[in-house]
Amino acid sequence: MALGTGLLPAATRAANPKATPALTIGLLTDVHYADKPARGSRFYRDSLGKAEVAAEFFKRMKPDLVLCLGDLIDAAPSLEEEISDLKTISEVIDRSGRPRRHVLGNHCVHTLTKAEFFKHAALSQTTGHFSEVIGGTRIVVLDACFTGDMEPYQRKNFEWTDTNIPEGQLKWLESELKASKEPAVVFIHQRIDRPPSDHHTVNQSPRVRQILERSGKVSAVFQGHSHQNDLTTLNGIDYCTLAAMVEGQGSEKNAYSLLEIHSDGSMTLKGYHQQVGREFGE
Repeated sequence: MALGTGLLPAATRAANPKATPALTIGLLTDVHYADKPARGSRFYRDSLGKAEVAAEFFKRMKPDLVLCLGDLIDAAPSLEEEISDLKTISEVIDRSGRPRRHVLGNHCVHTLTKAEFFKHAALSQTTGHFSEVIGGTRIVVLDACFTGDMEPYQRKNFEWTDTNIPEGQLKWLESELKASKEPAVVFIHQRIDRPPSDHHTVNQSPRVRQILERSGKVSAVFQGHSHQNDLTTLNGIDYCTLAAMVEGQGSEKNAYSLLEIHSDGSMTLKGYHQQVGREFGE
């Protein structure tokens, strides 16, 4: 259920009638920061100021975690400039003072290797897929940045429309969910709620959805990549696509959110600026 466009600041929004959330996650996606001119609806330089606003908001709200759903940076003319852009935007987001994790997007590794991205983004994580338990919820992050030959995206060796999850990661996902005692929420950059023929969708999406459904532990998946607010419900699982921060000129065209996960399994996505807010599990 949509809550609205999220244009009001946090202080003026209605209080959540549910109990205090067990876990709160600050979310943003498709920042596409680069020190280069705008192209079409994408204002790359403006993302720096937008990220500053989001970081200050997260600093005030103190979520347990800040999670970027991919494409933190855009392509730069050289490796050195891309590294510089990555360090700059990572430092801005870290002004929140909150722990930070990243989902890998295709632009994150357009020129960089995955190891280089983690290093220059100053991240503690060393793999694109992982899971951890926070506040009684298992956070599962997937990495679909692989070619059809299951080679990792890096150094311009891929087409963005060819996105895949290797068999080993699929088996890991199945095993991780089977062994988990906690309910799980999944985060991925590319979409898995559409047919593989859709350019924004992982080729193994039917298999991924089957694993999630069979586990009986996943209530929601959060995605980016297609830059639009969207919500699909398939076989009891909500697939929520978040709006891109890079879209639109000026601070009023920002997009970020707070995801509150409650002890009863329900969730509230509080959206700000262009991000639509939603209720799950009601």
